[in-house]
Amino acid sequence: MKSTGTSQRAKNVRAGLAVVGATLAFFCTVGFLNAFGVFQQYYKTNMLKDKSDSDISWIGSVCIFFLYALAPLAGILVDRVGPTWLLVGGSLGQLVSIFLTSLCTQYYQLFLAQAVLLGISTAFITWPPIGVISRALPNHRGLALGIVVGGSSLGGVIWPIMLERLLNHSDVGFGWTIRIVAFTMLPLLAIACVTIVEPPRPKPQARPSDSSDITIAEDSPNSSLDDGAPAQEKKPDSDIWALLKNKVFIFLSAGLAIAYIGLFIPFFYISSYATEKGVSPETSFYLISALNGASLLGRVLPGHLADLWGHYNIIVLAMFASTIVAFSWTAAKSLAGIAVVAIVYGFTSGAILSLQGACVGKIASRQMQGTAMGLLMGCLAVTTLIGSPVGGAILTRYGYLPLSMFTGASLAVGTILVVVSRMILDRRVLCSV
Repeated sequence: MKSTGTSQRAKNVRAGLAVVGATLAFFCTVGFLNAFGVFQQYYKTNMLKDKSDSDISWIGSVCIFFLYALAPLAGILVDRVGPTWLLVGGSLGQLVSIFLTSLCTQYYQLFLAQAVLLGISTAFITWPPIGVISRALPNHRGLALGIVVGGSSLGGVIWPIMLERLLNHSDVGFGWTIRIVAFTMLPLLAIACVTIVEPPRPKPQARPSDSSDITIAEDSPNSSLDDGAPAQEKKPDSDIWALLKNKVFIFLSAGLAIAYIGLFIPFFYISSYATEKGVSPETSFYLISALNGASLLGRVLPGHLADLWGHYNIIVLAMFASTIVAFSWTAAKSLAGIAVVAIVYGFTSGAILSLQGACVGKIASRQMQGTAMGLLMGCLAVTTLIGSPVGGAILTRYGYLPLSMFTGASLAVGTILVVVSRMILDRRVLCSV
């Protein structure tokens, strides 16, 4: 008994350290990408005066595209070889890309360093921890992933303020500002590489099964893993194909992909909307930090509630609430009203971003957690790439009200498809799913 208790405590400590490391990883990757608006403004007024806003925005968009497009590969690799080498390689690549960015003076140089190399590197830091955390804490997956993804919101608060102060209110200059960023990330990424360790996997043992669908994950009410029995061993390829044919996964992926077309538009344009309504640029800048700060709470608190009331149930509520806010966004005319919109939308959208991993974890076996998350993120790559540019085109030609309607419509359609996914998984309305 004592040996069992000691072993369980060791597992808990290992899992807790993995959550800390994964949070730091998200802080340095997605959190840093959330600060691209500062680079957009700085490049336009200093280094890339001859380039349009659209040209400059492609640096950030392509970086995010690689982050999502390489998620399937990162997910498959973490399930097969573990997270350590992926994290080490990704961390080295990210640090090199940031140091190279500090030396750039031309558009093509920034595109190669900050869009291509940084985007590829962040993919192998961001996605491996998701599979590790899902396996290590199956009964607290929503809360754990909420804390982890909350690291990106924390980065979305700290990095923009840090960059804005160094670039615009000091004599440090662009080169050393970027090098300071790299030196700040170095110990944080090192901690992530050391602490994100794969939990021991149970030995597989065969059991009869007449289902061609994917094995249900540990925390599902129908899962035999709740009783400690290991999942059925399948060949990786057959598991992948079963997942891709799973109707729950198909509707979940389609719903989130469509929602992602408009999901990030308020993040990009709420500051400029406030400026149009008479708010000073200095004040409107902090609306983004307020939105990201609220997103941090939205990624943690709903995750805990989802572990109690169901991940699918809470993400549907979060998507519905985000849809309402998106449709009514332009009704806010004052700074106070716009700030309320930013805070509420940050909270509800943060819940979507944290719970998507927990939802896909319910329909994948223990051995397929990383692969399933990677495939889901890969489905979101294209819509993530085109969402903001399409939104910008709508804004330029028609204004903020049509942009608000476009954002709300994409979220509404996405919500409907996720509801379909949830009902396929369990048709009972008042149950924890």
